[in-house]
Amino acid sequence: MVKIGDIELGDFPLLLAPMEDVSDPPFRVLCKENGADLMFTEFISSEGLIRDATKSVEKLDIYDVERPIGIQIFGYEIESMKQSARIVEQAKPDLLDINYGCPVKKVALKGAGAGILQDIPKMVRMTEEIVKSTSLPVTVKTRLGWDDSSKRIVEVAERLQDVGIKAISIHGRTRKQMYKGEADWTLIGEVKNNPNIHIPVFGNGDITGGAKALEMKNRYGVDGVMIGRASIGYPWIFNEIKHFLKTGENLPGPQISERIKLAKRHVELSLKWKGEVLGIVETRRHYGNYFKGIPHFKEFRIRLVTADTPEELMPIFDDIENHFAGLETF
Repeated sequence: MVKIGDIELGDFPLLLAPMEDVSDPPFRVLCKENGADLMFTEFISSEGLIRDATKSVEKLDIYDVERPIGIQIFGYEIESMKQSARIVEQAKPDLLDINYGCPVKKVALKGAGAGILQDIPKMVRMTEEIVKSTSLPVTVKTRLGWDDSSKRIVEVAERLQDVGIKAISIHGRTRKQMYKGEADWTLIGEVKNNPNIHIPVFGNGDITGGAKALEMKNRYGVDGVMIGRASIGYPWIFNEIKHFLKTGENLPGPQISERIKLAKRHVELSLKWKGEVLGIVETRRHYGNYFKGIPHFKEFRIRLVTADTPEELMPIFDDIENHFAGLETF
């Protein structure tokens, strides 16, 4: 049984990665229903929380149906991170996660996210202060290092464990790589197999299905895997991986009617949570992906991502279902 503090997650938990503009409550609900064992909010700016910025505060919204769930924060000032940890605690998540992995310029070049990988002593000090500031279990999401010459993740994991984190999720790329090339899991395996490491180690990067998850489990011994981009528009991936791990067989992919049903539900949840304008606009990246791989779909994709109202959008789903009725494989 894998545990983070007192939180039991099963024998090989599947985690939904915290993704900006993706891992919102509507999407998280669908992932939970389709087998995700632990999820995280979109990352939240510590400075935004302290200033009571609307966008940051809204990201604190969590619901009982999502549990267990972690709220993830990022920032470059230790005092701000401590204050935001106390604010997060009031939202009553199951754990607090620190983002030390975001590679985008506006975050990393300010010394937050993956930027702190250039200053490991500060990373350790910040983590220790956050652990002291909250009664929540604290976890970390990070990368192998800043670049190929600074892959110090084995040392980093040990030092972060020593100051009190309860689990670590490691993306198998450096900050310099961004999301390019293949994820390198060898160092993730070294962290997991370090005899001094006693906390759960979760691997992240290029998990696209059950065979890949099983390979990483068997080869590197990780306690679970975190899934990010492969889940966008495809929440089914969690149950598909679980089925493969249990049986060694691939589940048949969802058919048109299932994709339509879930895409519609996603839109409805988003409209309810975000309102009509944002509910449509911010969900486009998902419902475009619900139909990934269907041949000759371009015309419908264009219609989907240009519809501005529910009245325009919902009939398009019906047109898709009628047009592709009977299509069984793609």
